[in-house]
Amino acid sequence: MKLGIVGLPNVGKSTLFNSVTKAGAESANYPFCTIDPNIGIVSVPDHRLDVLSDMYKSGRIVPATIEFVDIAGLVKGASKGEGLGNQFLANIRECDAIVHVVRCFDDPNVVHVDGSVDPLRDIDTINLELIFADLEVLERRYGKVGKNARTDKSLGKESALLQGLIAHLQDGKSVRSYETDDEDELELIRSYTLLTAKPIIYAANVSEDDLADDGANNPYVQQVRALAAEENSEVFVICAKIEEEIAELEDDEKEMFLEELGITESSLDKLIRASYHLLGLISFLTAGPMESKAWTIKEGTKAPQAAGKIHSDFERGFIKAEVIAYDDLIANGSMAAAKEKGLVRIEGKEYVVKDGDVILFRFNV
Repeated sequence: MKLGIVGLPNVGKSTLFNSVTKAGAESANYPFCTIDPNIGIVSVPDHRLDVLSDMYKSGRIVPATIEFVDIAGLVKGASKGEGLGNQFLANIRECDAIVHVVRCFDDPNVVHVDGSVDPLRDIDTINLELIFADLEVLERRYGKVGKNARTDKSLGKESALLQGLIAHLQDGKSVRSYETDDEDELELIRSYTLLTAKPIIYAANVSEDDLADDGANNPYVQQVRALAAEENSEVFVICAKIEEEIAELEDDEKEMFLEELGITESSLDKLIRASYHLLGLISFLTAGPMESKAWTIKEGTKAPQAAGKIHSDFERGFIKAEVIAYDDLIANGSMAAAKEKGLVRIEGKEYVVKDGDVILFRFNV
């Protein structure tokens, strides 16, 4: 999974990036501190792997990973060359989702690029720049397709789609809200890698005082949550500065610090949960003496396609899958004990993999 982090300058973008990746991206109280896009890869915490590794005496643990891309703060006119952000929009075109960091705290010592805190205005600013960037892509494509569609009838459908998308964006609407059930059109839209087609996760950056109650009494957070509910987006509340401090601590110190603050999970945990929920992702597990590993798949994936995540040969030569729920395996202490109780199932090609399934695939190529 790959997530792109966007936002105005000085909203806590790079501070969040630092806290979740520990990559040490430069972060300072002035615009355009981030010049080159920062990229960090983090492991998805999964306690189940530790338990399986102990059970199987695994040589290593291989968690699922998330790649984060932090680009320069965007400003009005970024898509037309203002500031530095426009140079890096291409870096998030391949991302699965966009994490939009929104400032939801007042602090006269932290400069706001527009002079005041207004999360909905800030969100509109970023959205418009993403819309303008997508318009440029679609208009360039239409310049080629529209001209050739006069002589090549096979391009007629794409030409009509492009016109519809361009009109939709010109109305100030994102491609996410463009309605079509036509699979060919959906495939074309995916191929354009449009920024406004990507799911959005809002990271509401609050002060330390608003962290314990998850921003429940923060009017800025309430505005962001209301907007997210309208567009079926996700929201999670962070205090980026606190998270940066937490990132410097050892695991046992981190737990104590979170407990003192009345926080049950870190921003990385919140972000991962929101990402998996928004993108409809789950994890299945494999375990053995060599390694215990988590594999991320789309909810609804069938056994052969899940096997293909491990290796294409597994999907091509799929025979069956030996499946047990993680909780059942742990409750019985071993695979052998679980088999004696009939808890290990033999599943075929139509089996839909569930989160936490521990699977052994049988295949023949």
